[in-house]
Order: sequence, then C-alpha cells, then structure tokens
Amino acid sequence: MCQEKLKKIEKIEETLWENLKKCTLCPRMCGINRYEKTGFCGLGDRPKISNAVLHFGEEPPISGKGGAGTIFFSGCNMKCVYCQNMGFSQMGVGTEIDVEDLADIFLILQEHGAQTLNLVTPTPQLPFIISALRISLSKGLKIPIVYNTSGYENPETLKLLDSIVDIYLADLRYSNDFSSQKYSKTPNYWTIAQKAVIEMFRQVGAFNEEKMKGLIVRILILPGKVVDYREFFSFLSTLSTRIPLSLMSQYLPHFDAKKFPEINRRVHQTEYEEVLEMAEEFGFVEGWYQSEEKERVTARGVKEISEKLKSLQLKAYNSL
Repeated sequence: MCQEKLKKIEKIEETLWENLKKCTLCPRMCGINRYEKTGFCGLGDRPKISNAVLHFGEEPPISGKGGAGTIFFSGCNMKCVYCQNMGFSQMGVGTEIDVEDLADIFLILQEHGAQTLNLVTPTPQLPFIISALRISLSKGLKIPIVYNTSGYENPETLKLLDSIVDIYLADLRYSNDFSSQKYSKTPNYWTIAQKAVIEMFRQVGAFNEEKMKGLIVRILILPGKVVDYREFFSFLSTLSTRIPLSLMSQYLPHFDAKKFPEINRRVHQTEYEEVLEMAEEFGFVEGWYQSEEKERVTARGVKEISEKLKSLQLKAYNSL
C-alpha cells in the first residue's frame, strides 16, 4: 500500500508545486502566484499549521483508541461567519514550518499511537502535504490518511489523490448557493460540493471500518432552516445509502454569527430530530449522531510536537 502511494506521489508532486505559480487547487481558482503573495486562503509557499494533536473527538473509527493524529492547518478557502477556528482559519494564526518538519510531525503522531493521520483543511496546502507524505511514507508512515474537508473542493485536484487518500471525511454544509454566499462568502458551494463528493465516492466508495477506507459525510446542523437537509439526503442516496453520516448538533453562534439573527442561537432538539428522521426516511442507518453535546477533553497535545513548534516560532522571531 505504501509503495502504491509513493508511486502516485511521484507522478503528481511536481504538478502540485507548479500549480502554486497560478493557484487553482480549490474552486476559488485564484490564479495567484503563491511564491509572490498569498491567495484567498491566506497562504503562500510554505506549510503553516496551528497545532498537531491526538484528537479523541472525531468519529469513532477515525479516533480509535489512540486518537486521530490531527494536524490543524492554517488558512481556509471558506469564510464561515460562525467558524469555531476563526483564529487560524481566517486570521492567520499559525506557525510556518518546512516540509521536513511536517513529515516529522506525521511520524511523531504515529509513534504516539495515532489511529489515523487526520489532515484538517488540507487542500490549500496540498503541495506541502504531498511532499511531506513522500518523506514520511518512505520512513515508515503506515496509518490511514484522512482528508478532512469542507466539501468545497476542485474535483480535478481530488483526482490527483486517487490511491493516496484512504478516508474522505467530507462536510456538506449548504444546500443552496444563497446561504453559502451569505454565511461563508462561498459561491456555488452546493453545485461544487456535489461534484467533489461524487469524485470522492468514485475513489473510495462508502466507508468500510474493517478496511479503514471510504467516504464519511459530516453534516453540521444549522438553526433557522437555512439549509434544506432533504437535498443532501436525496443527493447522497443516488450514490449509496451505506455512506455513514455524522450528524452534528454542536453548532455554536461564534464570532460574526451574531449579525445574523436566524443563526444566532443553538440548534433546537426538535430541529435536530427532524434531520435524523429525514435521514432515516431516505434509508441512511449507518453513522453517528449526538444526543447532546457534552463538555469534555477531546484532544491531547504531544510534548515533542509542542516543543518543535515553539522552537520554530522562536527561530522565526529571532530572524526578524
């Protein structure tokens, strides 16, 4: 399996780095030369991460007993007004590192018992990730690779990842482009996300826990009926009702959500139960739901990684 991934990486690595000269990695199609300035995502030509931890709050197969080896990449191609990670997704918080450092972090997470390598918002940093995977795979990285994405993806970019990504953990956020533009400054989300999910499913099929491979779809329930969830289930049912759904109730009106009265509150239990019933009507019975959101520690830092990031931050500061 590792050799197959390495062979595919050899074919696409140069292409991805070349893309940074006129970036079209995501559906924004900025065309920005990221060697000279940053794109819509706020990123240039080096890896930038907020943190890397063992995460125990992901879906059970992703976290397992050892936790998901989760890398929170800085930057994002969406601008959600309610984002709980606003600091590093939209405000530039994070540490710039080298590809070699990123590869080391992958391996450290595995050494500390990570069940999977969970890449959060990876696409804007895909060239760096692919190079880091080449290094880490050649040094013994074996855990499944999880592509943890908003669903707002360029299908042509996803095609390059066929036989590299083991698990796609994809959000479906909006069922109409009006809402995606209003709350996330993201045009054509629903049209694009459907094409992206179709490509993910083509590559890996529905998630199979025994094989640790496949597609899982996450749906964050939003308040105020700003999303028609029936559209999601109707679309997904054309692919397979065996796709596990992760129906999430933990929405909180963070940051600028207060400017929009219809989403400036928690989701009511009745709203959540209505979505559950819809999923069952369409034949979806596999997946996970939340009866209530409990306060709990869901992540554990890794001292070796924390020290590495602090050292890199100090080095960057001293070079100013």
